[in-house]
Parts: sequence; C-alpha cells; structure tokens
Amino acid sequence: MIKSAAEICPECGVRVSEPASDAGDSDKDRTTAAIFALILGGLGAHKFYLGETGWGVLYLVFCWTFIPMLLGLVEGIIYLTKSDEEFQRKYVN
Repeated sequence: MIKSAAEICPECGVRVSEPASDAGDSDKDRTTAAIFALILGGLGAHKFYLGETGWGVLYLVFCWTFIPMLLGLVEGIIYLTKSDEEFQRKYVN
C-alpha cells in the first residue's frame, strides 16, 4: 500500500504523482491575466504579468497604433474561454 500523499513508491522508487506545488510557485491566475488583457492590453500588461517581457515591450512600442489594444482584447477573450489547466499549460509553463 502506498499513501495517497506519497510522490514516490518506497518499494520501487517510481514516481506516482507530481510534487505538490509550493506557495511560491509561479502559477498565474487566468482571470487576472484576462482582466489585464482587456483593460490594459494596449500597454502589454498581460504579457508582463505572464512573464513575456519581450512581447510586453513590443506592445508598449506599438501602443500608439491601437493594434496591441485589439490584440489584447482578443487575447483576454481567449484567456477567459480556456480552462485553468489549459491556461497554465499553454501560457505559464
């Protein structure tokens, strides 16, 4: 018998589950990213929040064209339509 909280089998050493996430883990909230994208998308706030600094700077450079604002609106809607697991897998990890 293996305890449900065990990560590794004590008999054979095989990993049975992923390690528990730490409190300092870098998981980002899908709703927060979507709000940033919808409200401040033209400035790239959602890109900075997700750790994509290069894209955030690009959004800032072209904010005067209003193209980043449209992209932010679309990305905000996309973030809201994804599940939390799918969002974490695609945009955070």
